[in-house]
Amino acid sequence: MNAEPVTDEALIRKNLIAQLTAPVKWTQIVQRMFQDGARTFIECGQGNVLQGLVKKIAREAETCSL
Repeated sequence: MNAEPVTDEALIRKNLIAQLTAPVKWTQIVQRMFQDGARTFIECGQGNVLQGLVKKIAREAETCSL
């Protein structure tokens, strides 16, 4: 599994299953999203742990929670 975008439905399903048993490449995923133009990251749910992680990876990113 890598941090590349995926559009193939079968591969998306496979990757979702793999994320339950393998480490998630959070840093690489956030870096790739920022590289691809994402500037706002929204954390859904209570807390702000993911916002803090995003800010450590991409300091210029905007973060908020819902």
